Amino acid sequence: MTTTQFQVTGMTCGHCAMSAREEVQEVAGVTGVEVSHQSGQLTVTSDLPVDEAAVVAAVEEAGYQPARSA
Repeated sequence: MTTTQFQVTGMTCGHCAMSAREEVQEVAGVTGVEVSHQSGQLTVTSDLPVDEAAVVAAVEEAGYQPARSA
């Protein structure tokens, strides 16, 4: 299992986190998504390395600004 973390800005409530989660769950290969609007942390789990550009695009589609966490 692979875990990839992103920092997301612009989320202010639980609905924001839900919107981001729903978009990222549609990315091919993603098996799980955890999002915290308080910390801005988005964690993606997958069986194989996930296409980070697709995750970024999904978060942007939800209306937020993602960056890969170090």
